[in-house]
Amino acid sequence: MSNAVRVGIVGLGRWAKVLTRAATKSDRIKIVAGYSRSQEKREAFQKEFGVPPVSDMKSMLADPEIKGVILTVPNEQHLPLAEEVAKAKKHVYTEKPIAQTLEDGLKIAALEKQYGVTVTVGHSARLMAGIRIIKEKIDNDELGRVAFLEANFSNERALERTPNTWRWYKDRAPGGPLSQLAIHQFDVLHLLGGEIAEVSSMASKLSPVGAEVDDQSMTLIKFADGKVGYVGSCWTSPGIFCVRVFGQKALMHYEIDFGTWDTPHLLHTTSTLYIQRGKDGYAKREEIKLPESDMFRAELEMFADSCATGKPNELTAYNGNVAVAVVYAALKSIERNGQLVKIIDVMKDTQARISERRAA
Repeated sequence: MSNAVRVGIVGLGRWAKVLTRAATKSDRIKIVAGYSRSQEKREAFQKEFGVPPVSDMKSMLADPEIKGVILTVPNEQHLPLAEEVAKAKKHVYTEKPIAQTLEDGLKIAALEKQYGVTVTVGHSARLMAGIRIIKEKIDNDELGRVAFLEANFSNERALERTPNTWRWYKDRAPGGPLSQLAIHQFDVLHLLGGEIAEVSSMASKLSPVGAEVDDQSMTLIKFADGKVGYVGSCWTSPGIFCVRVFGQKALMHYEIDFGTWDTPHLLHTTSTLYIQRGKDGYAKREEIKLPESDMFRAELEMFADSCATGKPNELTAYNGNVAVAVVYAALKSIERNGQLVKIIDVMKDTQARISERRAA
């Protein structure tokens, strides 16, 4: 571990634990400081993981050995904390989404040029072994011309919501599963299908608990090169994460056991990946053996490489902002009864608001 990149972590809740467990399996990154406003959390985190606590952000950012900081805090805190980290010339890792709003996300992206740092966004789903294999086969033309993609990410969280949880509220979890689950798939389809041009979306509220947010969503996607697809997300059903890609030569299907999401090194034991070629149908489907992998360790090692080299990695601020822009385009489409909304228009409108506020 002597050559491992040393980083800090801020926000010591559930997701910080998931990432810290992943980091302990890597010889390329080492979490050497942890901060939370709660002394109790700092002490508990140190006891569980052996990560030395710091009593304030200033102490962490003053340490010259720390090259980057992992942010696992509520979405609305991403921008102010990312600004603090970048001003200290440390590299930034922020859990997905890049920010609560697209405006904040674009401001985080601007920190790279302003302070000479990199920003890594934790869209880890694109790093799962099945997704990487599909991408490889698309690139090798084994599927032929891809024309259609579909994806679903659902779970039962809307049945568990209460007013004491932040996902109950529209302003904190806009669109419900649209911003919390479908956003993963927007990033995956961006990887597999290329640039997303426009979307049309619908949503409804069917959970009996009475939360502010919608709990069902379906978003149609048109890609810049003419491909089409859709992403579905239900918040009132057993969990599933699946992706299907249709090409002229073959189709591929990938589905994981949602119960192992927090333990990705076990995903390969219960997940399914197959390719179906030609006209032979189901009987000729070829099961593809999935290798063991760990999407969380992979993203942290990408972050470590960026800290060491000063160069951005695949999990860019741009990709993170595209995923958020698709969410906000879908929300606008829902307000307009399914009207198509262009991603470029959402980006331009948001950038214009930023410029107006700066001028004011």
